[in-house]
Amino acid sequence: MSDKPLCLVTAPVATRSGYGSHSRDICRSLIKLDRFDVKIWPVRWGNTPMNALDPNDENDKPIVDRLLDAPDLPKQPEVHIHIVIPNEFSTVGKYNIGITAGVETTVCPSDWIQGMNRMDLNIVPSNFVKEVMLSTKFDSLNDQTQEKIGELSVEKPIEVLFEGVDSTIFKKTKEFSKELVDEFEKIEEKFCFLYVGHWLQGGLGVDRKDTGMLIKVFLETFKNKPVKPALVMKTSGATLSVLDREDILEKIQHIKNSVKGDLPSIYLLHGDFTDIEMNELYNHPKVKAHVTLTHGEGFGRPLLEATISEKPVIAPGWSGHCDFLHPDQAILLGGSMSRVEKDSFQENIWVDGAEWFTANYMEASNTIKDVYVNYKKYTLSAKKLGIVNKGKFSLDTMTKKFGKILDDNVPEFPKEVELNLPKLKKTNENKAPKIKLPKLKRV
Repeated sequence: MSDKPLCLVTAPVATRSGYGSHSRDICRSLIKLDRFDVKIWPVRWGNTPMNALDPNDENDKPIVDRLLDAPDLPKQPEVHIHIVIPNEFSTVGKYNIGITAGVETTVCPSDWIQGMNRMDLNIVPSNFVKEVMLSTKFDSLNDQTQEKIGELSVEKPIEVLFEGVDSTIFKKTKEFSKELVDEFEKIEEKFCFLYVGHWLQGGLGVDRKDTGMLIKVFLETFKNKPVKPALVMKTSGATLSVLDREDILEKIQHIKNSVKGDLPSIYLLHGDFTDIEMNELYNHPKVKAHVTLTHGEGFGRPLLEATISEKPVIAPGWSGHCDFLHPDQAILLGGSMSRVEKDSFQENIWVDGAEWFTANYMEASNTIKDVYVNYKKYTLSAKKLGIVNKGKFSLDTMTKKFGKILDDNVPEFPKEVELNLPKLKKTNENKAPKIKLPKLKRV
């Protein structure tokens, strides 16, 4: 039995999802820090596939070796780290840490605040998320009179820990798989904008990444031009199924039907990509710039990964990704705050009165046109951003910061003392001691 404190991590560590990638990195950092006996209980994340871990991959094996078949431990863990949305945070350890990607809007649900207050420490990926969590307040009402009796707000500590990129995977490269080369040979255009992100619920203009309006702006910007760039989209909905792919293609076609003229090409990449394949995609010579019109990000992991390719990144100038998209080096779009529609989120996440950012579509159109026409004026800044982020937001740097957060917050636990009992000498049962009785005199 290990003499280190027992740490249970409950997380969607095996899933192909943003939370899955974040969970794996947290586990790798914990293992590298080597201060806990780490055990991992893998849980689901929606309908995302649970095949992200390869026991034959030396990067995954330390995680696989620590997976539990059931959430049973011989004792209560000293530390429990729960990586989910805050309303699901549970306190099964002596010291409990909740890690969440947070929000994309100006307000979080009240049960998230309650969940964060259950934990001893909360960790979020950006200063934006921390500010939203701390500024969100709800009135506490008397159940009978409905009179205000107090205020619900975050009372427990919040630390910011960015999602570091693994520099052994995400880096400049000129090596590409045959499959990717073959796919890009089908693309006639030499200049492609790349979008990476989910296309989630909500109609045109109100889905969380504003994917539909990105397509519409792109089509309107380059229609009827004699030479046009292409838009490559690595996207999907809730799953990676054939039905999901057909649904995405149908939505793209519906937007194309609403724009008249000679339209630029849009290419869909749909399916399960490994991190290595994603890095190749970011670096492909036909991919010249990365673009998103997202309404908001808790962190924006794909955008950080994209910067390492040292190509221009176009994104709204609001929310979590502004921690690593410096305004002097990235291309940040202006816009305005707008109300979050109810059908943009699941019912238990949407909060009445919440707002997020909507990019100025005319400005976005002019910007992507200028990047296409005057590309070289953006490349030096993009190169600087990639070099800075490779060091400042690496997985190694994240691990060091995580170690300091643990040092500053997690208490020392008394070590279990092994009792050394005295050895007992076994008696010989066959040789019972003789008892000499006194002789009795008859009265």
